[in-house]
Amino acid sequence: MTTWTARPETADDVAAVRAVNLAAFPTAEEADLVEALRADPQVWIEGLSIVAVGPDGVPAGHALLTRCHVGDHPALALAPCAVLPSAQRTGAGSTAIRAALSAARARRAEENLVVVLGHAGYYPRFGFVPASRLGVRAPFEVPDEAMMALVLDETRPVPTGTIRYPAPFGV
Repeated sequence: MTTWTARPETADDVAAVRAVNLAAFPTAEEADLVEALRADPQVWIEGLSIVAVGPDGVPAGHALLTRCHVGDHPALALAPCAVLPSAQRTGAGSTAIRAALSAARARRAEENLVVVLGHAGYYPRFGFVPASRLGVRAPFEVPDEAMMALVLDETRPVPTGTIRYPAPFGV
């Protein structure tokens, strides 16, 4: 069993992050999305692009949090999350996601909510619940259980309303 370590992406990881996303998805759409988000200083948050590395130090998993909005309030979008096919189901993705959420909590920034569109059987293990329970709606038709949200700090206000994704998401 591989032991994964998570850390923030560095400039030296950019090509490896692209390679992970290219390998994990059938098209280059997610890899291109990461690059477009990285190029947008309004949405890219240093330290919230997390890689999971094995003993060899090479990124095998990636989780990205970028700024979006819920209603008029800043929030974070978890997307994309990617793992090399050879490392899937080994904990690399979970390690990257947990580290990204931990880094977001540690920032204690204005964003207090993370949204994710994903598999309803996977993301609840990190604390995600259907976004509708929190008064959060997707800007497009999606099954209720697939649009999820996680509050970073229960003692702080939680935004409600419709999610506004950054322009690179194309929605």
